[in-house]
Amino acid sequence: MLKDLFTKNTKKKKYATIPSTRLQQDVPEGIMSKCPQCKKIMYSKELAKNLKVCLECGYHYPMNARERLESFLDEGSFSEFDQDMMSGNPLNFPEYIEKLEQDRKKTDINEAVVVGKGLVDGHEAVVAVMDSTFRMGSMGSVVGEKITRAIEKADEWSLPFIIFTASGGARMQEGVLSLMQMAKTSAALKKYSNNGGLIITIMTHPTTGGVSASFASLGDYNLAEPGALIGFAGRRIIEQTIREKLPSDFQTAEFLLKRGQLDAVIPRAELREKIANILDIHESGGDVEW
Repeated sequence: MLKDLFTKNTKKKKYATIPSTRLQQDVPEGIMSKCPQCKKIMYSKELAKNLKVCLECGYHYPMNARERLESFLDEGSFSEFDQDMMSGNPLNFPEYIEKLEQDRKKTDINEAVVVGKGLVDGHEAVVAVMDSTFRMGSMGSVVGEKITRAIEKADEWSLPFIIFTASGGARMQEGVLSLMQMAKTSAALKKYSNNGGLIITIMTHPTTGGVSASFASLGDYNLAEPGALIGFAGRRIIEQTIREKLPSDFQTAEFLLKRGQLDAVIPRAELREKIANILDIHESGGDVEW
């Protein structure tokens, strides 16, 4: 027994092995998703069936414009317009055109907003959906123009205007031309509202900067998804300015709702039904109850 202590064990021990490259490639990429909030791992297909809302904690994953339209509108009812509009480079910003082209290939859309006409449970409306996967949903001159044209079409056709916002704010590569879109979209909404138009805004994560300070906050109904970040300046800038520590839930949809800056925070699974209810009530002249 004592001799065995100094004798090398030649028996092979079983260790965990790393799968070969070929075996790793046999596992489809993206088959599983991990919730960034509760860390639960779930099948991506199950997550998609649940409208990209975590099955465990209810965390709302971001949706791109196509996913949003597919989940919100009646099947086959969407008719897109102004889809061929694309940004130029008015300030000759270095590599701006190349980055735009990369985003077009990645997202399969030409700009950070998709606009068109569709049905919400049989109710016709003009819909605009911002897409945070394209330049972080930043608002350049084309984004502002497409939204303005959508508002004008809603006015012309006497239809409700519904917009899903998701943006990091104004697009710095276009300078003052981007900032001008705040005034242009706001003026179009004012004219539309004066003509009796119905404006419904649904703020999704994130809605910040110049977008939150303009058309995103001008709805007859200002709604939001749970947990959405909504605000103008960032937390750190505000804390440095006022020299105070802000609450942990500052600038969330729930924080704004408590302080009267939103009408309701609506889970994604209930959103289509709630919006259809609003449209139905406005057509019949009733009162909205949340």
